[in-house]
Amino acid sequence: MRRDVQRIFQESQVLAAQAGDRPAFERLTAYWQPRLLAHARRLTDTSDMARDVLQDAWVDIVRDLPRLRDPVAFPAWSYRIVTRKAAKAVSRIQRTRRTADDLASDPGHERVEWPVAEARSDLARVSRAIAALPPAQRAAMGLHYMDGFSVAEIAVALGIPAGTVKTRLMHARRKIRAALEPDREGDSDDTQ
Repeated sequence: MRRDVQRIFQESQVLAAQAGDRPAFERLTAYWQPRLLAHARRLTDTSDMARDVLQDAWVDIVRDLPRLRDPVAFPAWSYRIVTRKAAKAVSRIQRTRRTADDLASDPGHERVEWPVAEARSDLARVSRAIAALPPAQRAAMGLHYMDGFSVAEIAVALGIPAGTVKTRLMHARRKIRAALEPDREGDSDDTQ
């Protein structure tokens, strides 16, 4: 298995950071911060929540880095931490919304309005199709196509079997393909 220079460099940074080399940890953080933030964003749907999730994840990464046995595993390991933190954050939001909905249905309480996710204007069709995917499929697609993870690495990062990763990728590709194909049933313009 051939590893590229960037991966080898990152592994050396993990080893140095584990040994207490602060500049190495800063380089590691600078490299992985945007990638982990993009992953958190795919899982949470909002930039603010993604930043909060990632900040919380870095606390665990810093704390547990000395116990990481294999520096090659750092990418999948750190993505897994972000995935767990995002799942907890989304779960908290969903519980809060259910409680608010329950209160809103009670005639003695005012309706609680929740902020709408960031407006997405003028996005390309592909971006809309990806955004329409369920979070689990969107996460698998992002890790595979944007972050270059293998199926095995995605399985570790998301804590699921490799077969489930393949299934999520297959369904996501089908949904995106269907969203991008022109309407074959005919439009109102094609009435001849």
